[in-house]
Amino acid sequence: MPLPVIAVTGGEPAGIGADICLDLAAAKLPCRPVVLADIGLLRQRAAQLGKTVALRDFSPNLPPQPGTLDVWHIPLAAPCEAGRLNAANSSYVLQLLDTACQGIQNGTFAAMTTAPLHKGIINDAGAGGGFFSGHTEYLAEKSGTPRVVMMLAGGGLRVALATTHLPLKDVAAAITRESLLETARILHRDLRHKFGLAHPRILVAGLNPHAGEGGHLGHEENDVIIPALEEMRAAGLDIRGPYPADTLFQPFMLKDADAVLAMYHDQGLPVLKYASFGQGVNITLGLPFIRTSVDHGTALDLAGTGRADSGSLMAAVRTACEMAAAGLAGD
Repeated sequence: MPLPVIAVTGGEPAGIGADICLDLAAAKLPCRPVVLADIGLLRQRAAQLGKTVALRDFSPNLPPQPGTLDVWHIPLAAPCEAGRLNAANSSYVLQLLDTACQGIQNGTFAAMTTAPLHKGIINDAGAGGGFFSGHTEYLAEKSGTPRVVMMLAGGGLRVALATTHLPLKDVAAAITRESLLETARILHRDLRHKFGLAHPRILVAGLNPHAGEGGHLGHEENDVIIPALEEMRAAGLDIRGPYPADTLFQPFMLKDADAVLAMYHDQGLPVLKYASFGQGVNITLGLPFIRTSVDHGTALDLAGTGRADSGSLMAAVRTACEMAAAGLAGD
């Protein structure tokens, strides 16, 4: 059987994306990664790092070659220096994502893995036609997906988020019965179809300290979260909670769980990143294709220094490979 071909977008060119993508040449993976980037940038960064990496233009007609990195060349919009952002290259970063999406649609790629980008510089440049809030939201819009769910995996944990990149003051208003129902259904469905779990078991965190303490520390649990969970249990989902977040992430609680649904970004992800930083994988659920990503940012201060760790990228590509090879892209 031919190996699944995985698109790996190079991300922000001034960051560590090029550094860590170069390591894919020597990686032993159950798939064929193809880096979407400026091939000249990769050569420049390899020379800066003192790495000898064989690069070639990708062609589906060429068989994979051990020790050689296949590259889908997309030229930079402007010269790039490691560690120095240039707003002129924001359109290039979005072109990487657009090309990966097109490649998935036409069958060239089985999945995509994304290296980190810099949201601020894309917004400063006005690229993308408005406010750019991240990979997840951009890919949802490109694919016409009304709701997606961010889930990180690593350290033996899977943590999905009911809300993602929101100021803390806006989180409570964003958590509605309808949004929780949709998020939990996506999580349940993709645990089944993308991870092969026949009967997923999901634990849900409360929003407030002590999960609201019966209404004394907040009403969202009683008014929103508990009714939504009751409706989902009545529909046959194995979903439990809400549990106080300060005790939820204990081994005795997690031993029978397949995933945790946290209410907001910094409620669930600090625990997961403590357990797996450098090896964690960001997975976008709800999309009509497989998308994984690293669990870290552009690390501009590390770009071109040789100190960037490619562990999370390797884990993200491997996860995409395994999901694609299993044919579990979803229904």
